[in-house]
Formats: sequence, structure tokens, C-alpha cells
Amino acid sequence: MNQEMMNILQFQQIKEEIARYAITTEGKTKIVALNPSVNKKKIIAWKTEVVEALSVIQKSRSVPIHGLEGMEQLFKQLNKGVALRADVLVKLAGFLDHCSKLKRFMQDKQYVAPVISSYVYSIEELPFLEEEIQRCIRHAQVDDYASKALLKIRKELAIEEERLKSKLQNVVQSKKFALYLQEAIVSQRNGKYVVPVKKEYKRKVDGSVVDMSASGSTLYIEPVEIANQQEKIEMLRYREETEMENILHYLTGLVEANQQILSVATETMVTYDVIFAKAKYSEIIGGNTVLLNESHRIHLKNAKHPLLGEQAIPLNVSLGDGTHALVITGPNTGGKTVTIKTVGLLTLMMQSGLLLPVDEGSEMSIFQNIFVDIGDGQSIEQNLSTFSSRIKSIIGILSETNDLSLVLIDELGSGTDPSEGMGLAIAILDELYEKGATIFATTHFNEMKEFANNREGFINGSMEFDLNTLKPTYRLLIGKGGDSQAFQIALKLGMHHEIIEKAHMLTYKKEASFDPNDDLALRQQKERQLANNRYTKREKKENLKKGDVTVFKMGDNVKIPSENEHGIIYKGPNDKGNYIVQVKGEKKEYNHKRLSLYIRAEELYPDDYDFNIIFSSVEDRKVDHLMNRKHVDGLKIVKEE
Repeated sequence: MNQEMMNILQFQQIKEEIARYAITTEGKTKIVALNPSVNKKKIIAWKTEVVEALSVIQKSRSVPIHGLEGMEQLFKQLNKGVALRADVLVKLAGFLDHCSKLKRFMQDKQYVAPVISSYVYSIEELPFLEEEIQRCIRHAQVDDYASKALLKIRKELAIEEERLKSKLQNVVQSKKFALYLQEAIVSQRNGKYVVPVKKEYKRKVDGSVVDMSASGSTLYIEPVEIANQQEKIEMLRYREETEMENILHYLTGLVEANQQILSVATETMVTYDVIFAKAKYSEIIGGNTVLLNESHRIHLKNAKHPLLGEQAIPLNVSLGDGTHALVITGPNTGGKTVTIKTVGLLTLMMQSGLLLPVDEGSEMSIFQNIFVDIGDGQSIEQNLSTFSSRIKSIIGILSETNDLSLVLIDELGSGTDPSEGMGLAIAILDELYEKGATIFATTHFNEMKEFANNREGFINGSMEFDLNTLKPTYRLLIGKGGDSQAFQIALKLGMHHEIIEKAHMLTYKKEASFDPNDDLALRQQKERQLANNRYTKREKKENLKKGDVTVFKMGDNVKIPSENEHGIIYKGPNDKGNYIVQVKGEKKEYNHKRLSLYIRAEELYPDDYDFNIIFSSVEDRKVDHLMNRKHVDGLKIVKEE
């Protein structure tokens, strides 16, 4: 499953939403990198983890997961001969404390979460290491009592520093030095105790110049009387640093000896972080478990797109058990694209072990591949480059699709001549279905409704439109194609019904009443009569052959095996059994033996379909329309023979 497909279906956005509930940086990274599985056992295991975690947080909101601050730095510094710093060891002690708390917490939840509570047993507690860190380190500093030697050194250091301060006070308070000092104070410069001496009295005070004021008028001198004392202190400080380093090396050695245990504990902490982040997100979206199958059955009850929140309109759809393709027709902005995106996104979430925003009893199938071709169906610019790129995408889908694929195609056949686009759409859907794919497709072509009605394995769907409010409801209606809402809207807005009836005749070449005063029973009778005229499957089979020779008629979609091409029957046969076939806009002659039936015209077009749309050029159709309105001298249409 490629990244582009997951981006189109907004699965990456879902993962980023889940990552917000993770505490550790490592957990966030792991969630963002999450990929769906095709292994049913693994998916069920992931789902079980989330279900149990959800049960835990519903009983106790505070799960003691450590943020792993400082742990990455700790592991990088180990085994390099360098002692860990005190602040890093303090963070390690905090992690060890959280490990103990998490272990006790999960052990208490065995009855609601038997699977994930068992993971905690991989965490091995290290009480001695934790106690030693707490004994030796306090307030991120090595404690006086970390060792007897350190305690002794620090006591000596304190005594010597008091002696030094006493001697310095004697110096600054002495009448001997009173005239030479800028101020009667003691300060520290470069780690040494000094007195401020006026520049002009430099030679009057024995000692070493340690520093000078910015103006140069004051010299900071270490009097010779305290130099020896300061050397003692420096020696003690060196011994103190050495002893602290020994203590830190000792603690580092303990950490390195338990590195594997700490590594496993860290990984376990990240695992819990990921599981509980999934559970928290599932709770936010109202997630439920779904039944899993590998038989292409999809049954969604009140499913919602998780990124739409309260604005999401529940989706109810069922495919499977002989029906594996849904063709959704209807106007723009009605919710067709959101519908197929919802199916694709929920499939990705399900195969990642997440709970879904659906009602209980919903069921989904596991697919090895999800193929998506969703362009900008709302765009005004349906130019050649857009059409070409989409055709390339569909060619790729056709080449890779198999019976374990879910295919989502939006506005199939758009961006080109409507008649050719419709033919392409039907041929593409038929080929995808023959390959065994489960298909969700949206389209503007009304002819697709007839195709889906008559083609075995297909079912129609449409987006509901409220004629009272003149707004889409965004609800999917299964079993019927989208009605022509343009006529109903025009009637609703006050256009005279006779104008609309004329428009219907021009569009569909058949009468329809839009008079609101018509008797409802009469109109229903007309609808039943139209329904009875549909071509039945039994009749289609009986008319496929006449004698031993397959008989084609205008509109039949045929395959030309020798050229690996498809075409549409224009006329024939002649006395030699030859037919005129339109292939890629050109009319060519083929013997019936070189042709094989692909799709009957009855499956593609309604009974009153105007084939001039396919076989006549745009210019000829314009001329024909003009000639039907009035006589024009010199105007004629040349028919191809």
C-alpha cells in the first residue's frame, strides 16, 4: 500500500491525530510510521490490544507511562568510557520509578486486560540501581554521603574555606592595608579569593595580581598571607572532583550492567504508549470493533468519517455475497467523494488495528491492495493534462488489480467527450469487476445507472437530495441511481412544467409529466410501464447468438483480439458478414469472425439512446440540430458508408 494512496485517503492525518495522544517521542514516531497489515491474525491482535486499553482507561484515566526524557541521551553515552552526568542519572531514577508503578498498575488490570497486562512482565525491576542513584544523587548533585571519602573531603574543605575567609577578613580589616584598598571587601576572581587594591598602591601589597577592573584603577590581588591556604583548598577541590567522578563511574557501571534490561523496559514503555494512544483516540471518535473477513464483504452501519467529527453524516452500505461493485451517481457537492473516501479510510484504519466510528455489527474485509483514483471532480478545468494523468493512473490500477483489491474511483470517465468518457467508464468498471476487485465508483453519467442495474454483481447508489430545502443531505441511498435533480429543482423554483417536460424529451427522448396536478396513480403506472420495458437478463442471453454466428447490432461493444482493441458496432453485417466498427473515433470494416462480443448495447444504453452522440461528429450533430429547426441552403450532412 503506497504512501500517496494513504495521503489521498487522509490516513496520514489520522496517524498524526493519534500521535497527539502519545507521551513519548518514540511513541509518536512509531504511530506516524504505522502501516496497515494484511495478516488477519496480526490485525486481530492489534485490535485486541486497543479494546483492552480502552477498558483500562475507562476505569482509570491516569496510566503511569514515562515520557522517556533523558533515556535516549543515556543510551548514547553508555559503553564509551565516560561517566553519566548526575542529571541524567536522576532522570533514570524517575524512569525506574515509573516502571515499578506501571508494573503494579497493569498487574491490577489483569481481569479487564489479560493480554496487554501480560506485557508488563517483560519489565524487570531494578530496585538496587534505583536505590543507589537516590542514595548518591540529590538535587542533581553528588550527595555528601555518596561515599565516606567524599564526606571527609567536603568536611575538610569546609574547614579550610572558613579559615581562609577568616584570614581574608583580617586582611581587609587591618589598619596596615586600609589606605591601599579600594573597598574593605573580599571577592572571588578566577576561582581565587582576592582584595581590591588601588592601582597606585600595587607594590604596597604583597601578592599575585589575579584580575583588573574595566577602568584599570583597581587591581584584584591575592595576598601572600592566604596563598598557601588557597592552595590547600584547590587540592581538596581536586580530590573532591576525583571522588565524585569515581562515584559517577560506579553508578554508570551499574547502569551498563543492566543495559539490556533497561532497553527492554524502554521498548515496553513505548509499546504501552502506542497502545494507549490508539485507545484514547478510539474513545474520542466513538470507536467500535468490526467483524473481519477475507471474503470481500463490507457492511457498514452508521459509519462516520473520523475527521469530520459531529458534521459527519452516517454512512450505511453493504457489499458482498454476489454484489461487489457500487456505482454512485448524483450531482457535485452531494457527498459522493466523501463516501468512497470514508470506505477507504476505514479500511486502512481497520487493517491497522484501530477501532472504527461505526455501530456494532459492522463488518469489513481485509484487502491486500487499495487503489485510489480521486481527482478534482469539482474543478472547472477538466483539461487534457488532467484527463491524461487520470487515464495513466487507471491503466496502472488495471494492471495491478486482483481479487484481493479494493478500488475507489471518483468521477470515472470525466474530463473528456461525455459519450467517450461514458464508454470508457463502463469498460473500465467491467474489466475491474472481471479481475475480481471490490469497486466503489462515482460518476455523473446517467447511462451508468442502466449499466449498474443490468450488470450482474453491480448495484446503484445515489446521494439523497432534499427538494424541500434544495440542499443535499449527504446520505447514501443504496439500490437506486441518482435522479435528475435539475428538472425537479427548476420545477420547485417556479419554472413552468411544460418547459421542463420539453427539456426531458430533448434529453431522454421520452415523455414525462412534471405537472404537479397529475394524478399520482397515473404517474406511478407510467413508471411501472417504463420499468417493465427493461431488457431482462434471460432475454439478453437468448439474443446473444443467432444460429452458429454471433449477431451484432449497433452499439454493441466488441473486442478485436488481433489488434487487442475494443470498438463499437456502427452497422452491418453485409452479405460477406462484415461489420463497420468505430475504433478510437475511426470507422473500420471487420469480418464477424474477427470480432467477439464484450458488452451488449442493452447493457450500456437505454432503449431510446441517440447513437448519433457516438457515431456523428460534433459538427454533424450541430448541422443536424440546425436542419431540424429550419431549412438552410447548401447545408448537408455526408454519411459515412
